[in-house]
Formats: sequence, C-alpha cells, structure tokens
Amino acid sequence: MKNVTDSFISLVYWPSVGGFGLNTNILETNIINLSVVLGVLIYFGKGVLSNLLDNRKQKILSTIQNSEELCKGAADQLEQARARLQEVEMRAREIRVNGYSQIEQEKEDLINVASANLEQLENFKNETVHFEQQRAIEQVRQQISRQAVQRALGTLNSRLNNELHLRTIDHNIGLLRAMKNITD
Repeated sequence: MKNVTDSFISLVYWPSVGGFGLNTNILETNIINLSVVLGVLIYFGKGVLSNLLDNRKQKILSTIQNSEELCKGAADQLEQARARLQEVEMRAREIRVNGYSQIEQEKEDLINVASANLEQLENFKNETVHFEQQRAIEQVRQQISRQAVQRALGTLNSRLNNELHLRTIDHNIGLLRAMKNITD
C-alpha cells in the first residue's frame, strides 16, 4: 500500500513534458484527469471506506440494541411502577374506607354512650326530684301534725275544766264497763 501511495504522490509532483501528469487545479482539470483520480480513490479507498462504514454500522447497531434493551427495561420498570401504584391506590382506598367506617362507628359509639349517660342523668334527676318531693311532703306532714297536736292541746287546755274533765273520765269508765260486760 505504501508503494501505491508513493507512486501516486510522485505523479502529482513529477512534471511531465507533454505526457501524462496530474493537474491539481480543479478549474484546469479535464474529465480524464478527474476520472483517473476518482478511479484511484475508489479502488484504493474502497476497503478503507467499507471498513469505516462497517465499523460505523456496527456501532449504530449496537447503540440501537442497547437503546432497545434500555427501552424494554424502562418499559418493564414502568409496568412494575404502575402495578405498585395501583396496589398503593387500592390500599389507600381501603384505608380511607376503613377510616371512614371506623370514624362513623366511633361517632355512633360516642352518641350511644352520651345518650346512655344523658338517660342515667335524667333518671338520677327524676329520682332526686321524687326523693326531695317525698322529703318535703314528709316534713310538711310532720309540721302539720305538730301544729294540729299543738292546736288540739291548746283547745283542750282552754276548754277543759275540772268538771268537764271528771265527766269525760266517768263517761270513758262507763264505756269501758260496757265493753267489759259485752265481752263477759
């Protein structure tokens, strides 16, 4: 390959006298010179160019394969993430529903306990009121009884004199004798 390159370079720098030579000025070149240059480039550059193209093709293919594998891996991870998201959303819904039902249950329990406490307080209040009424009635009865006894004693003391007292005693003794005679 080195010999070919050397001969090509020597043709460029070797001035020919009316014979074969290369004109490097593109405006002065003719079709024959261009075709010779292109032919030489195609013949010798074909292997280099195909090696470069093959290497580039292999790099592109490996990059595409890597990209496809990464895409597949990313798609798998996305599916896994979606599945986890659905699981988490379902768990969150369950927790939310359970939380709401638990809140409602505790609310009902509190209402029931409060109602029971209120009912007990109402019963206690009614018992207390009834007890106080009975106590007040008993106090009034005792006071009325004391007053009646005091009035009766006052009336008896004011109207009872010795003669009336003796007559009442005689009358009661007579009643007791009559009762004794009836029982005998």
